[in-house]
Amino acid sequence: MRVAHGLIGGVVAVLWLLWPELTASWSGDRPGVPSAVAQEEVEGTVEGTVEETPTADLVLPLIALGTAAVLAVYAYIRRARRTRTRTTPGGLPSATLPAPSPLTELDEQARALLVEADDCVRTSREELAFAEAASGREAMDPFARAVREAEWELSAAFAMRQRYDDGVPFEASARRQALAGIVGRCTEAGRRLDAEAAGFDAVRGLERGIEAALEVAEARFREVAGRTSTAEATLEELGRRYASTAAAPVVGFLEQAKDRLVFTTLHLNQARQSADLGEPDRAAAHLRAAEGAVAQAAIFVTAVDRLAGEVSTAGTLIPAALTGAEAEIAGARKRVAEGAPAADIPLGELESRIMHADAVLTAVRETLTTGPYDPLDTLRRVVRAVTPVAAGRAGVLPVAGELVARSATAAAGDFVATHRGVVGAEARTRLAAAQRLLPEEALTADTLARTALHLAEQDVRMHGTPVAGTAPHSTGIGGALLGGILLTEDSTPGAPTSFGGPRTRARRNFPLS
Repeated sequence: MRVAHGLIGGVVAVLWLLWPELTASWSGDRPGVPSAVAQEEVEGTVEGTVEETPTADLVLPLIALGTAAVLAVYAYIRRARRTRTRTTPGGLPSATLPAPSPLTELDEQARALLVEADDCVRTSREELAFAEAASGREAMDPFARAVREAEWELSAAFAMRQRYDDGVPFEASARRQALAGIVGRCTEAGRRLDAEAAGFDAVRGLERGIEAALEVAEARFREVAGRTSTAEATLEELGRRYASTAAAPVVGFLEQAKDRLVFTTLHLNQARQSADLGEPDRAAAHLRAAEGAVAQAAIFVTAVDRLAGEVSTAGTLIPAALTGAEAEIAGARKRVAEGAPAADIPLGELESRIMHADAVLTAVRETLTTGPYDPLDTLRRVVRAVTPVAAGRAGVLPVAGELVARSATAAAGDFVATHRGVVGAEARTRLAAAQRLLPEEALTADTLARTALHLAEQDVRMHGTPVAGTAPHSTGIGGALLGGILLTEDSTPGAPTSFGGPRTRARRNFPLS
């Protein structure tokens, strides 16, 4: 740039110095010589004119040509500099900016990262509980904080994904930005956990010795094994008192809990043997496999106990819910008679809703008198039928709605947690949305939770059906998935995962024998 400016300045200086001579040549005069003498020279000395004219005539074209060349160089330098320094909104030079990924490719990446980040958070939370039991909450506080921060990032990513699936935003460029935001949130969640993995290992100290951790895991195993027998009696009671659909959400749970307890026993023993043989890394991997299995067994057993309590509570709420529903319907009829429906509900629509609610209440009363019934499902039918006409007169209906929504959300959460090796992003997204909406929007949360459970069950069916004595889902590679743990044909964990993000969670990932 400086060179171009210098050349232009030089050309201007030359023009300034030659200007008098040029003007004299163009006008036919010479400075300092009378015009008469000049005329004689023109007429009398032709040879002198012939010798001087070519040089004078060529000065102007040469100057014009030089100026054009300088301007061309200047324009080229400016264009090259502008090309090199042009940037995108992300700050990358255009020459090095990669081509944008197709929307479908970015969508698949976002889905995969949501699943990965969710698995990392769940596994980290799981091992953190065992570490706190052995080392105390205070020692594990920095890592608990990291898990909470990762959960916040993941929750934001799931919220963005739910809006994306709902069609918001609509524009293609904005949807690309939304997917990029999901990828960024998931990446940050994983990075936060990765950053604390080494510190977590140092505080927990499994490689230095696993005695304390083994004692915690064995105590947890004995507790869950004892609760399993009690849960069997609870499940049998549910079957006797209520319709078969009442216990449907936990069918097969106790069998799967027993499978995991058998798995736990095997790997607790192998962890002790490896520790005695001076193989701390192998002992730690066996311990992590046992901890993961007993944690999932506890989820299955707890689900049975929780469902029994929810069914019992729903049974006691049904009479009050029916009374409250009748009061709400009566109030709605009064509004119709006065011609004063709700501002956002036309009169004809309100009348249709009242008729539907009446029909549902009639069917519910018949169900209650004809034999065993499902209290949670019955309560759900009442709440869903009457809420669209309710004006808030009966406080029992919101309580009933929250009960059924929490039950559905917990059931979906248990299923995803214990089958996360095959559950995809869509089911996890709907589950996260349901958890986020509780308790303010109970009806919507209930719908989302039931959708999440349905989608998760579809994912499981796509990967095979569990059979007795094996892990739940075939991987198609000679093994099966037990939650987030890969089981080989001889029931050894091939990939026990640990506290951490995508880069560190599989640091104990090696075949065990």
